[in-house]
Amino acid sequence: MFSNKWIAFGVGVVAGVAAVSLVKNPAFKKACASVVGKGLQLKDEATAFAESVKEDAQDIVAEAKYNNQKKAEAKA
Repeated sequence: MFSNKWIAFGVGVVAGVAAVSLVKNPAFKKACASVVGKGLQLKDEATAFAESVKEDAQDIVAEAKYNNQKKAEAKA
């Protein structure tokens, strides 16, 4: 009687209506804002950590170049 396409369409409509009602819920909006806020905080912390690691690596490279330069001067 009903084809699978109509059943899938009906399920999609029901899911869409449920999603719209969920998005309009103030508690859901508050929860989403909290999750997004924590995600932004995590991104900022990860960026700061990556910058710290980058600076440490640059310091190590600069120290190695300085040590190599001193060794070359000592040989000359």
